[in-house]
Amino acid sequence: MIVLGSVLALVMAAGAVYQMFGVRACARRYPAPGAMVHVDGGRLHVMCAGAGEPRVVFESGIAASSLSWARVLPQVGAFTRACAYDRAGLGWSDRCRAPRTVSLMLRQLQGVLHERARTGPTVLVGHSFGALLVCAYASANPSDVAGLVLLDPPTDWHDMTREQVRLLWGGVQLSRIGGVLARLGVVRASLALLTGGAPGVPRNFVRIFGPTAARTLERLVGEVRKLPPDVHPIVQALWCQPKCFQAMADHLGALEETVAAAARVTSLGNIPLVIVSSGDQPAATIETHRALTRLSSESRHIVAADSGHWIQFDEPALVVAAVRDLVQRVRRMDGAGS
Repeated sequence: MIVLGSVLALVMAAGAVYQMFGVRACARRYPAPGAMVHVDGGRLHVMCAGAGEPRVVFESGIAASSLSWARVLPQVGAFTRACAYDRAGLGWSDRCRAPRTVSLMLRQLQGVLHERARTGPTVLVGHSFGALLVCAYASANPSDVAGLVLLDPPTDWHDMTREQVRLLWGGVQLSRIGGVLARLGVVRASLALLTGGAPGVPRNFVRIFGPTAARTLERLVGEVRKLPPDVHPIVQALWCQPKCFQAMADHLGALEETVAAAARVTSLGNIPLVIVSSGDQPAATIETHRALTRLSSESRHIVAADSGHWIQFDEPALVVAAVRDLVQRVRRMDGAGS
């Protein structure tokens, strides 16, 4: 037993050293491409391109970083100022030291807007969880918002079932376990093997965490591979950090409150609104998305027929076109009012 404990301690120490050197190497290889801005007592990473008004700010999915807009942001930057940021704990941003709440996330979004889009109201583009946040933000701060684009908002979580509550709890626990494994270098080694095509990695996940976790891991890797090839190793490097797993656990833990905050929004007045549904959603979900257009007197609904949930990966040109149309509409409205 003593020998086994000593071997285990040695393996864990070796893993921690492997992780430490890996983090240092990745920090040198993949420095933050944007600026670090001070918001709400911490530093958030903000990446921008282009110039012009109205500004466009992208809000990512539940555990995604600014890199999830890699196929969209440069194209939007060709016709206006476009920015994407990492919420606390994700990407290059500092880890979150306060409890993850809706009010905290909205304050941080406001800080980014006031820091990077000071000249006037901003067009907000939110994907999935991010769609909930920008909708709640626009309701609370309408003068800050020139328009909204909501990509596949997760309306199917508005009335959580017992199964969804159970899945959330399991996701939080798996994320916390992932944080421990990341500290020991296990995540770094596993991702290196998986992205290198090692067939044994998914089977090992089946044995350890069950088939659902294995399918989720393989699906996420498949989605990441839709990004530009030069982004793949950066995403992998970021997700080897324990803080990202803690951020995922925090976000999953805050999902119910965030869904409730978005569900309380009953009107967005005349804020221009575009809702884009992925084509693989059930008919009932697409109909719920269509019903959300009633929130604004200036709204429309689009179905991305060839997209899964990550519309900005599958049909980036459609997302860019929707943003461009909204930006042009805002410019016409501003011109008419001047």
